[in-house]
Amino acid sequence: MGAQKSKSSSTTRKHGNQPRQRMVQNCLLVWVDRNIDEKEQDCQNTLTHLRSVVNDVNLYTQPDACLQFLNSIGDEKAFVIISGSLGQHLVPEIHGIPQVNAIYIFCSNKSRYQNWIKNWPKVKGVHTNIKEICEALTTGVKQHNQDSIAMSFVTARGEGSNANLNQLESSFMYTQIFKKILLDMEHDKQAIRDLANYCRQRFQGNIAEQSAIDKFEGEYRPDMAIWWYTRECFTYKMLNQALRTLDGEVIINMGFFIHDLHKQIQQLHQVQVSSYGRKPFVVYRGQGLCKTDLDQLSKTVGGLFSFNNFLSTSTQQEKSLKFTYRALRDPDKVGVLFVITIDPTIAATPFASIRDFTYFGGEAEILFSMHSVQLQLTADDDPQLRVLTDRIESEVRGSTGWQRLGRLLLILGQLDKAEELYTVLLEQTSDKNDRALYYHQLGYLKYDQGDYKMATEYYGKVLEIRETTLPSNHLDLATSYNNIGAVYDNMGEYSKALPFHEKALEIREKTLPSNHPSLAQSYNNIGAVYMNMGEYSKALSFHEKAVEIREKTLPSNHPSLATSYNNIGAAYMNMGEYSKALSFYGKALEIREKTLPSNHPSLATSYNNIGLVYDNMGEYSKALSFYEKALEIDEKTLSSNHPSLATSYNNIGLVYDNMGEYSKALTYFERALGICQRALPANHPHMKSVKGSIEI
Repeated sequence: MGAQKSKSSSTTRKHGNQPRQRMVQNCLLVWVDRNIDEKEQDCQNTLTHLRSVVNDVNLYTQPDACLQFLNSIGDEKAFVIISGSLGQHLVPEIHGIPQVNAIYIFCSNKSRYQNWIKNWPKVKGVHTNIKEICEALTTGVKQHNQDSIAMSFVTARGEGSNANLNQLESSFMYTQIFKKILLDMEHDKQAIRDLANYCRQRFQGNIAEQSAIDKFEGEYRPDMAIWWYTRECFTYKMLNQALRTLDGEVIINMGFFIHDLHKQIQQLHQVQVSSYGRKPFVVYRGQGLCKTDLDQLSKTVGGLFSFNNFLSTSTQQEKSLKFTYRALRDPDKVGVLFVITIDPTIAATPFASIRDFTYFGGEAEILFSMHSVQLQLTADDDPQLRVLTDRIESEVRGSTGWQRLGRLLLILGQLDKAEELYTVLLEQTSDKNDRALYYHQLGYLKYDQGDYKMATEYYGKVLEIRETTLPSNHLDLATSYNNIGAVYDNMGEYSKALPFHEKALEIREKTLPSNHPSLAQSYNNIGAVYMNMGEYSKALSFHEKAVEIREKTLPSNHPSLATSYNNIGAAYMNMGEYSKALSFYGKALEIREKTLPSNHPSLATSYNNIGLVYDNMGEYSKALSFYEKALEIDEKTLSSNHPSLATSYNNIGLVYDNMGEYSKALTYFERALGICQRALPANHPHMKSVKGSIEI
């Protein structure tokens, strides 16, 4: 990808001092009791029982440390065990924390607390022995797993209108591509051993899971995938969490299992489909939904929604209703029963009855493969988005499924996950071409993260390999020159950047047809350098060359077209032609809102740039609104030292300064300066700009 820019192991932790580790399932467990002593055998036995249900156990003897930890865990969900002596003090403190899923009181005198807990719906019970706790915890975790499955929603826009009836949202498009990549991957028997070794590290100290891992390594076969999935041991826990969060490292290690599970469902579907007699039938799924998801779901009447994991349903309504009723006890959720009509004549996501293949046996369960679309399993989709999906699929290319997965993660802006994947792939190969590719992708994502020093190092390693192995006019060399030029551009070293971009353009003009997308990229990047040098008419000329190619060769809603419209808007903005700037920035934003995830960095760029136009027009309240939208995305997706975050802070500071709110302005200027001092060279133009803002 060429660069082009405008703007946990099984673990027991005590006291919250250790860094957070990657979770291997959908939840964690907190146990707080002043009398916890890990050296005692009684405590060790209790931990063994608890880990058989939840791998990640966190121990606290001080309520304040426990409270601080629960407020720091982001979107993770926690089950909390509290001693009776601390319960009445701590429960009121933690009950309102969204991350707290359920609370259990562990004491010696049950009657003492029975009446008191009635005021706190998240307290699920008072227990006097560890067996009771584990049984209640197992039920709670099972319900949480049922509720945690990821969904995509597509609203039918406009009452009575069929125009957008089945218009697929961009997140669905990307998960479909993701699914195809996973299922195309090839694996050998070593993959089973690799997963077993990986899981032994992640579940270290967990006796129950270690036993299951040993059994898996010795006995697993592809035709046992459903059996292992329904066992709800490490396979089930890790897979659901990994697919929900797109955890690249876990997916790499579980890739063969995902493939086998899908194939077994597919094979059973082919055998069973004739038994349905071509007649639609109904299955059920009960679960809890948070109120935000319920609101989205209520708007999809007549539209589509997609379950993004493997989906368990039942032909028995009563069984599914148990999950619905349990969810009603959670004050943060609403109990929902999905009634799903399946038309077996539609070639959609495969599903199968797994009664004879499940670990528990005899259950009336229908299991769907990943990413099943629900609206009587209609096969309709939005033609415009289908064209874009096909185009993105062609761009997510690579000789292996892992390479394609890495490219998809980069397109999605999931840089941390892409970095994990490419780092693992780099460790696994000695092939020069593969290493050059992985260095290239690591350079790209470091560039996107604003870590220009590391980007230069990675791109330098790529260039070193390519200059010794490729002819001087090879297109991969042009890509390397292009990317190094982009890094220098963002470091403010424009005189160094321009020659690299010109080298790239020279190779591309000699070897590519005149309407090739890579030529558009070179024109775009040279335009960006001229923009930064203040030569706006030259910049506009190159950006217009880029957009001319892209409008001819790309779908009308392709993200690269948005980049070109954005850059033309920037040229007009700097030339003082604000109405033209708003028009092009608006075109860019329209494409990005339709085709990118809602927290994608490019959306922040669009919001920031539109804010800048309104700022220059003196419409400060509008400017502030767009700047704040940009900042909201930046703070969620960028590192705390990213230069783009400094730009957002500086812009908001300038608006407050223009509005006469000087103390607020100074606060934002100081945040911007702190980032610039940590992330940029002392002579960088952005550094001078921020210092100038403070001195105003």
